[in-house]
Amino acid sequence: MGITVSLTVNGQSVSREVEARTLLVELLRDHLGLTGTHVGCDTSQCGACVVHVGGRSVKSCTVLAVQAEGAEVTTIEGLARNGNLHPMQEAFRDNHGLQCGFCTPGMVMSAVELVRGRPNISEAEVRHGLDGNLCRCTGYHNIVKAVMAGAKAMGA
Repeated sequence: MGITVSLTVNGQSVSREVEARTLLVELLRDHLGLTGTHVGCDTSQCGACVVHVGGRSVKSCTVLAVQAEGAEVTTIEGLARNGNLHPMQEAFRDNHGLQCGFCTPGMVMSAVELVRGRPNISEAEVRHGLDGNLCRCTGYHNIVKAVMAGAKAMGA
């Protein structure tokens, strides 16, 4: 017998019956089909699973689905509006802030919260703020450029 979890995901109210041990990342991917949230390490080290819960970045592999009861959750799929990419998504595209793309959703979600209200964030602050997100392909240079460009675009 499962537990019913009700929450708002990307602006839509959803309810699903899940086992008590179901992680938020599993609810999003396996029950709701939102596969943009990635599972990278299963140890909360890589940040590929970052989503926003109540406007705050969280690693969804560390949160039980039942802990998100009643919460508003935004995934990478929920950032775009009316077919237009979020400014941070555009910045990652325009600044080549990705290579294989596996870490990109988590990077973008972390970056959106990191730069909120900080259009002039420094490179050092971006590098420190993304410390919990790992990219195995790049040297982070273009990711940092993308985050800084996204910060300016979000502040405009």
